[in-house]
Amino acid sequence: MPWWKYIANRFLTLVENIFFGAKLSEYHSGYRAYARSLLEKLPFESNSDDFVFDNQILAQVIWLGCAIGEVTCPARYLPEASSIDFWRSVRYGLGCLMTALRFRLARCGLVRPLA
Repeated sequence: MPWWKYIANRFLTLVENIFFGAKLSEYHSGYRAYARSLLEKLPFESNSDDFVFDNQILAQVIWLGCAIGEVTCPARYLPEASSIDFWRSVRYGLGCLMTALRFRLARCGLVRPLA
């Protein structure tokens, strides 16, 4: 993984843990498994159709107070396997920050809830 992605991922994870009030080890690998009953509760239509979608889903799951379990898995970031370039990564990072900010504002009652 390029150094800039590693630093950005660690920074985003720190900010998201603070804003979401969670303690996840990472938010950005994209590997997820959800119960069907949970997915049926989530308002997918309000989410992005880009890379930030998975981050928005996690925010909604945390908003609903659902338990999240983590299973470690190796991730290899090969140049030929990455589908996101630098500028899309910047857009993704900003989207994650906006999701975290909106979550915190919703917790404070300043914007409508996420789910």
